[in-house]
Amino acid sequence: MAAAADGLGSIAIDTTQLNMSVTDPTAWATAMNNLGMVPVGLAGQQLVTGFDPGLSMMTGITPLNPMIPSMGVVPPPPTDVPVVKEIIHCKSCTLFPPNPNLPPPSTRERPPGCKTVFVGGLPENATEEIIQEVFEQCGDITAIRKSKKNFCHIRFAEEFMVDKAIYLSGYRMRLGSSTDKKDSGRLHVDFAQARDDFYEWECKQRMLAREERHRRKMEEDRLRPPSPPAIMHYSEHEATLLAEKLKDDSKFSEAITVLLTWIERGEVNRRSANQFYSMVQSANSHVRRLMNEKATHEQEMEQAKESFKNALTGILTQFEQIVAVFNASTRQKAWDHFSKAQRKNIDIWRKHSEELRNAHSEQLMGIRREEEMEMSDDDSSDNPTKKLRVDESALTAQAYALKEENDSLRWQLDAYRNEVELLKQEKGQLFRTEESLTKDQQLQFLQQTMQGMQQQLLSIQEELNSKKSELEQAKEEQTHTQARLKVLQEQLKSAKELAEINGHDESQANEINVLTVALVNQEREKNSEKRSQGLKSEKEALLIGIISTFLHVHPFGANIEYLWSYMQQLDSRISANEIEMLLMRLPRMFKQEFTGVGATLEKRWKFCAFEGIKTT
Repeated sequence: MAAAADGLGSIAIDTTQLNMSVTDPTAWATAMNNLGMVPVGLAGQQLVTGFDPGLSMMTGITPLNPMIPSMGVVPPPPTDVPVVKEIIHCKSCTLFPPNPNLPPPSTRERPPGCKTVFVGGLPENATEEIIQEVFEQCGDITAIRKSKKNFCHIRFAEEFMVDKAIYLSGYRMRLGSSTDKKDSGRLHVDFAQARDDFYEWECKQRMLAREERHRRKMEEDRLRPPSPPAIMHYSEHEATLLAEKLKDDSKFSEAITVLLTWIERGEVNRRSANQFYSMVQSANSHVRRLMNEKATHEQEMEQAKESFKNALTGILTQFEQIVAVFNASTRQKAWDHFSKAQRKNIDIWRKHSEELRNAHSEQLMGIRREEEMEMSDDDSSDNPTKKLRVDESALTAQAYALKEENDSLRWQLDAYRNEVELLKQEKGQLFRTEESLTKDQQLQFLQQTMQGMQQQLLSIQEELNSKKSELEQAKEEQTHTQARLKVLQEQLKSAKELAEINGHDESQANEINVLTVALVNQEREKNSEKRSQGLKSEKEALLIGIISTFLHVHPFGANIEYLWSYMQQLDSRISANEIEMLLMRLPRMFKQEFTGVGATLEKRWKFCAFEGIKTT
């Protein structure tokens, strides 16, 4: 047994037996950490700094003890030294290592939280006690499920024990000293996927997630700014306490916040207006204190500016002295005794000192210019204000007393006014205010404007009706004229037919034509007389005179567009249709002619009043 213990103590883990690349430092470190050993690199260097051998990969797992009976583990040797697995002796069996020249046994991907291994290739005569004797050296076994087909599943207490069991994969197992085939077999150990392992792993992950959420929540609570204090509701008692706090300088900031919240909530009403006014008055009394504090801070700032200016002046003086030393060193009397390297350094130092001196000098000049500008602003102010500033300190007490008295009287007056208004509201004797009067005046003004607009609308409607009636009359006259023309044409045709039948000569036909023309002219004269009766307005007479003059100077006539463009300059409201209707109503003064052929056909109006006089 001692020899067996020595043999187990010299077992080393071969990197080729693990299902991972030995060149991957992360995988190697994980496997070594699971085994409870210090992770080392391929060349022997440590991969994880600060490794604690008392800790394993997961919290709550007992680390591997290298002094376990019959199962010693030594650190992996360097990669250049070949690893040789040795024989493992047990009470009921012996384990023989595999051929080192054969490839390592393959394993499946490791499931998360794996604590169960599959063991295949067991001897037929192997019992559960023998299996437990072999694998309990890897760690505490919680369950063994053996099958009749020479394999079993072993569940360990911790995950790192599975790595030790995987190490035994490839060993040949022989029961006792028997050479029977049923008493020997080659072991194949692989990861097994069990629902219990996965459930425990999920529970552990959920626990870690809860811990992480709790940690983050604690961190957020720690970093969250404190919530503002709750503000109490308004009451007369709380208002009295708040008024006392407003008078205290140390509690003013807290009290003014409460006052602002109450006002924004709408707590001010007729009953509480006086109390709120007194609190606002107390808040106003702190303005002078704040102004005095500001003046004190401004005085401290001026003193700090003065001390800074004095310090800057001293620094500038020292810079001037340093630059003077460099200038004296560059003179020929001393310059010739320095070496070339020394001259170069002195020149660099001199230039750097001059740059710094100029920068500080510009800064000091800027400060002086600002002071001069402030002094000029003070000089430009009026003398009475200066005197008031000087006398203000002497009259502060008297002015403050008068102000307090004035405020108290005003407060009493406001209280009386509020009481009077409350009494008026109770009795129902309210008078019209200035706002109601202004609203009535605005309403009356709007009513007047509405009446004016209605009158304008009525006048426009009347003009529109008159225009419509004139248009209807013109249409009726046109239809009457067309009907008369048709009658005359029929009479002319009948007269021609009678002349042909009776055998009259051409002279009689000409007489008939003359008669028909005379009838047409008489009809036109009647229509013109009827139309001329409508020229009653002065505006139409004026338009006729202007159009007659315009057409008289245009002997060849003018179209209606040209005539309308001329009349548009005199009256912008006149339209071309209105001018054309006026010309058609006076056929004895204006006549319409067509000039041109085809696309150049144009309709022109001419002045013919003088021709009518000559014919008559």
